[in-house]
Order: sequence, then structure tokens, then C-alpha cells
Amino acid sequence: MDVSLRSGRDYVVRIVERPGLWMKPEALQALADALRQIATQTLEAGSLTYGVFSGDKASMETVIITLVSRQDGTPVAFNALAVMDVDTAPHATEVLHLGLVMVAPEERSKNLSWVLYGLTCFLIFVRRQFRPIWISNVTQVPAVVGMVSEMFSDVWPRPAGGRRTLNHLLLAREIMADHRHVFGVGNDADFDETRFVITDAYTGGSNDLKKSWDQAPKHRDDRYNAYCADMLDYDRGDDVLQLGQMDLAAMRTYLAREVPKSALLGLVVTGGLVALRRLILPAIYWADSTRQFSILRPAKDQKP
Repeated sequence: MDVSLRSGRDYVVRIVERPGLWMKPEALQALADALRQIATQTLEAGSLTYGVFSGDKASMETVIITLVSRQDGTPVAFNALAVMDVDTAPHATEVLHLGLVMVAPEERSKNLSWVLYGLTCFLIFVRRQFRPIWISNVTQVPAVVGMVSEMFSDVWPRPAGGRRTLNHLLLAREIMADHRHVFGVGNDADFDETRFVITDAYTGGSNDLKKSWDQAPKHRDDRYNAYCADMLDYDRGDDVLQLGQMDLAAMRTYLAREVPKSALLGLVVTGGLVALRRLILPAIYWADSTRQFSILRPAKDQKP
């Protein structure tokens, strides 16, 4: 998937899926440079050493980059969403990790959260023929905890409502066992299965993302602020691991509450194009007997 759409009059959004698998080296380098440019504006000091910032092409093979730029091409925000194949029985479960989000300081409070957190999940949900897809989130920011709790379905943990199911627990165990590197958590960090809290989480390359309580952006609903203050030790550096789903209920909530009305038409058109690629084009290719499609050979090349 490589799609672009406008967000209002000021921004252009580009979503690039697994660029390490197909993007040419010079284009991949330009994409990485744009991410680092945003990170340089966002971090007060230090640098990140994991994921898309490692300079490793392999790190770009399992991510979906959502890049927001001004009309003049200046990058101002991004989300590096990671695709995790979690080892569950009887089949592996694909989980979209909401990943690292960075917004240039002057662009904050400009309603970009619907792009950075929900847009890619929505498009992948459409491409999967509206089959529910699991999402994960690791954060210590109350504003993000609240946004994920309100945007997605069956989220655990959250301060009001919801319940921990066996699926939540099994997915969390496998993520912490095999995928810590995705969100920069070291092997020495402990995981509290009752609270879904990762203690001393900033030891695996994400050190410069650690925030004090005063630095962490707060949510407009004080329930989420009180929840994080009570559950997390900010001096030690704790994170909460949230798991939820993008399903039909979450899609309705996303379209009704998160997406600006001015962006709805562009989003519907983009979703239609994504669905077109997945649903209609394979049927056209299948009916075309003159072209090769996977193991199928053109009829004119078949031997009698």
C-alpha cells in the first residue's frame, strides 16, 4: 500500500506499507531522512537507536509509515506502525502496534491524531474486508491512553469499563516474549500481567522517550490522568500495554467522532481505492487469460 490524501488545506498524508521490501534505496533513504528531521525537532536531547531510526533496511520491512507533510513538502509528523506476527494457536495473529508517533512542536494541537493513530488501521481494516484486527499500544502518556481507549473496541486496560479476556492475556505474553524490540523495551523490564504494566521500560533503546509526570501530555478527561498517575511510576519509567481491536464498532466511532467532516470524502475515496485493489483487480487478473497471474499461465503459452 502506497497511498496519499489531503488533510484539510495545509497537509498531505502519505501511507507507505513495508517500504523496506520494495522501495528503491534512494527513496528509502529520503523517507528515513524525513523521519529523522521530525525527530530532531521533537527530542530535546539525545537520539533514538531502535526501529526506523536504526538505519537498518530490515527494520523498514515490517512497518507502515504514516507521514504528514505541509503542502510545500516539509515533513511535520509521522507514525511508524509495526506489523507483528504473534505466535498464537492454532494460527499466528497479526497485531498492528501503534508504534512511535512524533509531531513537530509547532504542529501540535492541530487535530492530527485522527491521521496518526486511526487512519492506517482503518484502511487496513477495509482492505481485510472488515475483519477485526488487533492493535497494541505501549505508552506512559495519559492523552494517548485515553485516545486509544475511546477510539478502539475491547481495549484493555482502561480506567472505566472493559475486561481482560484470555485473548488479551495470551497476546500480551507473546508480545512481551518475542516483540519487545518493536517498542524499545529491554529484556530486563518486568511485565505485570494483572495490570498490564511494563516496569522500568526505557532500557532497550527508547531511553530518550521517557517522560516525567509533568512532561506527559494530559487527556481532557481526568479519569485517564488519574489512572496513569496511580498505575505508573514515572520516576522509574513504567509503561502500560494496551490491546484492543479495530472492528465495525470502532470504525463507526472513528468516522463519527475522530475524522473531521472536511476529510470524510477524501477518506472514503481512499478507502474505496484500497478496497478496489484488494477485491476487484484480482478478479480482473483472474479473467484475463492473456497474462500470467501467480501460478496461472497465459492460455496462448500453454502446450497442447
